[in-house]
Amino acid sequence: MASGKESHWSPVVPELKGVAAENEGKGRRAHIFAGDVSQEQDVIDMTKGVVDTLGGCVGFRCMVANAGVCTLRKVVDATVENFDHHYAVNARGVMLCYKHAAIQMIAQGRGGRLIAASSLFGKRGSELFFAYAASKFAVRGLTHAAAEELGKYGITANTYCPGAIDTTMLKNSMEELLGVEGARALRKRILESTPMGRSGLPSDLASVVSFLASKESSFITGQSVRITLYRLLRPY
Repeated sequence: MASGKESHWSPVVPELKGVAAENEGKGRRAHIFAGDVSQEQDVIDMTKGVVDTLGGCVGFRCMVANAGVCTLRKVVDATVENFDHHYAVNARGVMLCYKHAAIQMIAQGRGGRLIAASSLFGKRGSELFFAYAASKFAVRGLTHAAAEELGKYGITANTYCPGAIDTTMLKNSMEELLGVEGARALRKRILESTPMGRSGLPSDLASVVSFLASKESSFITGQSVRITLYRLLRPY
């Protein structure tokens, strides 16, 4: 599932097709259902597409609400439009994905897994992450509430809280606000604050998400799993 207006997520579809082809090459089934997670009808259509394609035997077992946006802004430069965009994708998108996945999981009667992307900045705000941090705190609240309500159906809800992950989104956000040299200096500061001495990779997240999606995690719910540690951030 993708995020943002169609003009924003459409360029991602070729990348998704590449991932699907890679999985199919390993003998796995892969299907793409693209849409805007901030729009309820899109989420309904994507959820229905999964169920219709995979059928009742497989059903809807896991929802990973990973779509997100991040634009760095100083407090005094914040705009309503930028704030609302963060909440539309990062918070409302999670709410809608949780809602419609839960409806299907409850109807199936076999439990399930709800997983969403929060952030280290969803545990403690930080300079330049004004709207982003607020939206990621919201993800944790949604997840904890869902865990309390849906446990009786065998549905778990957890979120993962990564630090700086080496993605195009993060790179572009830093360079937009700080310029190339400023972004390079911030990345250096981030690396120096990380015990492992490197940025996180998407594969680091995938390992955690795979566990949270597995049957082995059936007793883990309402948790916000921190991925790596930054010395600049004090844990709550």
